[in-house]
Amino acid sequence: MARINCIGILTSGGDSPGMNAAIRAVTRSAICNGFSVKGIYRGFDGLVNGDVKEFTTESVSNIISRGGTILKSARSKAFMTPEGRKQAYETMQREGIDALVVIGGNGSLTGARVFGEEYDVPCIGLPGTIDNDLYGTDLTIGYDTTLNTIMECVDKIRDTANSHERIFFVEVMGRDAGFLAQNSAIACGAEAAIIPEDDTDADQLEHFIGRGIRKSKNSSIVIVSESPKCGAMYYAERVKKEYPQYDVRVSILGHLQRGGSPSARDRILASRLGAGAIDAILAGQRNVMIGIQNDQVVYVPFTEAVHSEKVLNKRLIKVLDELSI
Repeated sequence: MARINCIGILTSGGDSPGMNAAIRAVTRSAICNGFSVKGIYRGFDGLVNGDVKEFTTESVSNIISRGGTILKSARSKAFMTPEGRKQAYETMQREGIDALVVIGGNGSLTGARVFGEEYDVPCIGLPGTIDNDLYGTDLTIGYDTTLNTIMECVDKIRDTANSHERIFFVEVMGRDAGFLAQNSAIACGAEAAIIPEDDTDADQLEHFIGRGIRKSKNSSIVIVSESPKCGAMYYAERVKKEYPQYDVRVSILGHLQRGGSPSARDRILASRLGAGAIDAILAGQRNVMIGIQNDQVVYVPFTEAVHSEKVLNKRLIKVLDELSI
């Protein structure tokens, strides 16, 4: 295998709090171990278009506390084509980049896997997604901060729900994974969570209403995973039609969930995984995601991280049911 001298870093897909902490960790750990570093702006699009800049330790000063990503992010249609990936590889050759660290979610790591196999480029992935849906890591960068953001928002919504004796359906991100909805519901003391993983034949809304809204409770909060067909608006409309005695409101938290200064937990996670990416490169690893399992840094093949399903602990559903009586 050719000697690696220069490492490129990019962030791709949806931003998540802690990406900057990861960029900082990769940059400084790489420089500490004798590598040069180049930041690639606007994700794989920047790799295709040559939007690259030399990074020093100063380039990442004072970014650990910032949300978003200083490298910007984009979803690249060009990179999905063989011609686009060829341009990306030509950029790497021109810039002298020998290995890539890609920070992002499912789609980003899929792109890294395809590119790494196609051009024999060492690619290391870091799990940067608020959804916590990547297999092989207990936590993803940004998940903890987003949970805290949802909790703060729902605590405020509870105040007005109590004042007006309403049912609030609060929609959170996580289209294909209910980690945010289920755990934020527990953290907020919500009455129910409607998530993709609760795939029994029972109607989740009927289950919630059927348990009865206790007369001693003058409000109810239901957390709903976003869905184009069965999101918060869908359930609110159903309540209005099927249970007109209840006063219903909807709050869709949207993109505010992505923003904000990362929590201590996310900063530490991102720092450990960023340093772990450089350890992986030094160890000759390629096409792996750096994850955390039982507080240990692990290497997870891209194929596993992307294609294996991360299972939500169904015990959490029972916990919420028991605590919301």
